[in-house]
Amino acid sequence: MNDNLKAFLDEKVSQYNRPEFIANDPVSIPHLFTKKQDIEIMGFWAATLAWGQRVTIINKCKELIALMDGAPYDFIINHEEPDLKKLLSFKHRTFNDIDTLYFISFFRYHYERFDSLEEAFNAQNNFVILSKSEGSISNTCSRFVQPESTVETALNYFRNYFTSLPDFPNRTKKHVSSPSQKSTCKRLCMFLRWMVRKDSQGVDFGIWNKLKPADLICPCDLHVDRVARKLKLITRKQTDWQTAVELTQNLRELDPLDPVKYDFALFGLGIEERWGIEGVLPEF
Repeated sequence: MNDNLKAFLDEKVSQYNRPEFIANDPVSIPHLFTKKQDIEIMGFWAATLAWGQRVTIINKCKELIALMDGAPYDFIINHEEPDLKKLLSFKHRTFNDIDTLYFISFFRYHYERFDSLEEAFNAQNNFVILSKSEGSISNTCSRFVQPESTVETALNYFRNYFTSLPDFPNRTKKHVSSPSQKSTCKRLCMFLRWMVRKDSQGVDFGIWNKLKPADLICPCDLHVDRVARKLKLITRKQTDWQTAVELTQNLRELDPLDPVKYDFALFGLGIEERWGIEGVLPEF
């Protein structure tokens, strides 16, 4: 990989992987909390709702937090049926009250059995535990015991686990993607970056340990995709899961232990600098 390209992107990582950029990004939502479970819940929800204007995404997440009395984990674990009525007003684009209530139902189911949402992405561990006590779910999950790759397995397992509760509404499937659908899984990959990456900059949380930063797949949204193609980090014509894998493999040549740190550079170049749309592109 071109040394000049690495130096350029490393400089952009340093520029954008900074606490100053938290306030205007959906990652600001989990940063409102210190309890691990609150960080996980609202990190997952913020990533799920992350389409459209960033200001709107942040405001809708804050509205949701207020509807849960400012304490998402406590509300999910301890709510009673009448408490859910106020959540019927919550909507963001195609995410509506049916989806909201199922998310709460899933979180309650999971946190009554596990201390961390990390276990929802741990196919092997969940298979062993669920096969002992939740037979109907273990049948759904058993196909994922043999891994394709660490993150691919985790995301495929998670979607099957997430959709496995008896009251699952079919319409909610569209809010949780997986590699098996050929999706880039950009929102889930962003969520995993927040939970798994560890550095001293304070943007990502690094509170999960089963996945490693080296395992992560780069979130491939519109801005990242556009900039990465200009830099020839993506050659695949379509944008799907294999595109995100190709991008990440190329980023691993720049940093094999922490390839997804370059998400900061690619996204920053795309959305903050409108790189590739305005101005002259540098040559590498």
